[in-house]
Amino acid sequence: MRLDAAPTNAPEWTVSDLAGALKRTLEESFGYVRLRGEISGYRGPHGSGHAYFSLKDESACIDACVWKGAFAKLRFKPQDGLEVIALGRITTFPSRSKYQIVVESLQPAGVGALMALLEERRRKLTAEGLFDPARKRPTPYLPRVIGVVTSPTGAVVRDILHRLADRFPRHILVWPVRVQGESCSDEVAAAIRGFNALATDGAIPRPDVLIVARGGGSIEDLWGFNEEIVVRAAAESAIPLISAVGHETDTTLIDHAADVRAPTPTAAAEQAVPVQVELVDGVNDLAWRHVEAMQRVVKTRREALRATARALPAPGALLGSKRQPLELVAQQLGPALQHNTRHHEAQLNKAAQRLVRLSPTARLLSLQAKLDGLDERPRRALAGSMTQRRQALEHLGHRLTVARGALLRAEADRIARQRDTAFRLGERLVPAFFAQLDRKAVRLAKEAQLFESLNYKSVLARGYAIVRDANGDPISSAAEAHPAQALAIEFADGTVRTTVDGPRPKRRVPIAVMQGSLFDA
Repeated sequence: MRLDAAPTNAPEWTVSDLAGALKRTLEESFGYVRLRGEISGYRGPHGSGHAYFSLKDESACIDACVWKGAFAKLRFKPQDGLEVIALGRITTFPSRSKYQIVVESLQPAGVGALMALLEERRRKLTAEGLFDPARKRPTPYLPRVIGVVTSPTGAVVRDILHRLADRFPRHILVWPVRVQGESCSDEVAAAIRGFNALATDGAIPRPDVLIVARGGGSIEDLWGFNEEIVVRAAAESAIPLISAVGHETDTTLIDHAADVRAPTPTAAAEQAVPVQVELVDGVNDLAWRHVEAMQRVVKTRREALRATARALPAPGALLGSKRQPLELVAQQLGPALQHNTRHHEAQLNKAAQRLVRLSPTARLLSLQAKLDGLDERPRRALAGSMTQRRQALEHLGHRLTVARGALLRAEADRIARQRDTAFRLGERLVPAFFAQLDRKAVRLAKEAQLFESLNYKSVLARGYAIVRDANGDPISSAAEAHPAQALAIEFADGTVRTTVDGPRPKRRVPIAVMQGSLFDA
């Protein structure tokens, strides 16, 4: 029995049509769904920016994908093993005959999952050293500019501004951000980095301290301040940062990364600046104490000066013992000056006499006399030196003449010996040259005889011929010739032009030349 013989009215589907119909049916039946399950097989976004993983429970599993645009907007990034609630569309993947959910939003399934995620993230950032107490810096005692990162419409910003105005009015810059929702973490991180990017001497003053503030709420409401991007921005901030997120019992990860944690936004404002009235009172108190201390010092120094003045002797008594020796010295000064003058005058006269003897004119006259006495000595010395040089040159010339004669005789002997050697080599060279010519001639004759024996013209001389086509290429068989083909037959004494007559032969036969045409034999 043949299986394909039974008639049927079932319509015929193509694979693509069936896949499309299943896709439409599934999408129309379910559309958007909220799906709870555990993330499995997540390895991070691919190079395209899309993310792929699976959602599973105790008995089933479904593939899930998050497109690049939706992945960037996710409030919670997928993590392997995390139980989540996914919102997305159910669709099929026809190329693999699978169905999947295209996720558009993702959130942890309950507070327990959030706490587990928060604890895991806290351990990770702690291991990186972002919460190390050694990294924390003290806030300035009296900042000139205070930067506030919070919502511009909530009660938090009004509380902070009111508290700062009461305690110590300062220049305040408010960077408005969303403190709840999907874009909260990105805006808060951008605000912290934006304040740090301000130039110190720019048009907008750079804050000396930052306050990141938000009112109380549930863990979901405060979750934006637990995101890594916010924690890393707070840890990287070069400006000291005060975290005031939630009430006193609320704790977020930014509290660990900040330099100071305030239990409430109002407490953050109190920690940022001192109380102006108390500061003024303290300064006034210090000023009064400083004045009193200076008055006591001046009074003490005045009393000490008076006591010292009373112990000093009278001016006349101090100067009387010194005046008498001074008068004695004054009486001796006149004669001493006259004696000193006469002594220096005598020394000056002696120096003038020495200068006369050592004057340039006297020195030149003395040297002229010595030069006149030495005038004959150079002439005699020069004449003797010239005589010695002349004798040395004559002796050297005689030696050169003798050496040149010996050198000429040695060179003549060497030339004679080389001439004899050349004659002997010439006598030997001529017979050798002719013997070499004879050997070359015999070898050439043998090569010529071999060439003649191998030359094809010798074969032609024995009665053979070569048949060539119009291009000059040899034809070795009758099968290569065709009717009316022009041929050239080369003999030993010349070449004959001819054409092929008759059909092409079917076998190779001898050919003969008759009446200038080529025929089959």
